[in-house]
Amino acid sequence: MIYEVRTYSLKPGTVEQFEKNFAEALPYRQKYSKLSAFWHTDIGPLNQVIHVWEYNDLNQRADVRAKAGKDPHWPPKSDGAILEMQSEIFNPAPFMRPLGSRDYGQGNIYEMRSYTFQPGTMPEVVKRWTECIPYREEYSPLAAGMYTELGGLNKWVHIWPYKSLNERNKIRAEAGKSDHWPPGKLGALPMVRQENKILVPAAFSPMK
Repeated sequence: MIYEVRTYSLKPGTVEQFEKNFAEALPYRQKYSKLSAFWHTDIGPLNQVIHVWEYNDLNQRADVRAKAGKDPHWPPKSDGAILEMQSEIFNPAPFMRPLGSRDYGQGNIYEMRSYTFQPGTMPEVVKRWTECIPYREEYSPLAAGMYTELGGLNKWVHIWPYKSLNERNKIRAEAGKSDHWPPGKLGALPMVRQENKILVPAAFSPMK
């Protein structure tokens, strides 16, 4: 299984209409493959929407996109709102459960943390996370832990659902006291960049 994460930067003030257009066109697109998640940014780079698509492999992705591109209802109307588009293909870590396979409740926010490491270190990153993640999930569930195959390389992304920012702060403070978390306590790995986004799910997102 792979995940395609598509990030669109929109003109200010257009996110609400873009989501409305996307929702209207989505039933036609989902005839070909399912949407895993759809969010917009609330903290971090603003006016971004992020949609995630699940595929068996790159061949299925190519086939689905070719078929969907012939559908007169897809892609959704953008009304000139899109400033920039980015696509990345991710492999899920061995311990990651499929996106949307858990019930995260209603009214959640999601924190997407992206770490870019030095080339050649990703196997060790996944190894350390595999060892540490059971201890972190004692506090709250992981939604996604995955690394790039295509796009911005050497990138590790982890996504966490929370009921509120207050809950996020509380859980992160509690988890940070653990002897087993974060994985950096096993020894620092050469990191190039860290990014963080707080995301809000669209009304039609499978992950609420």
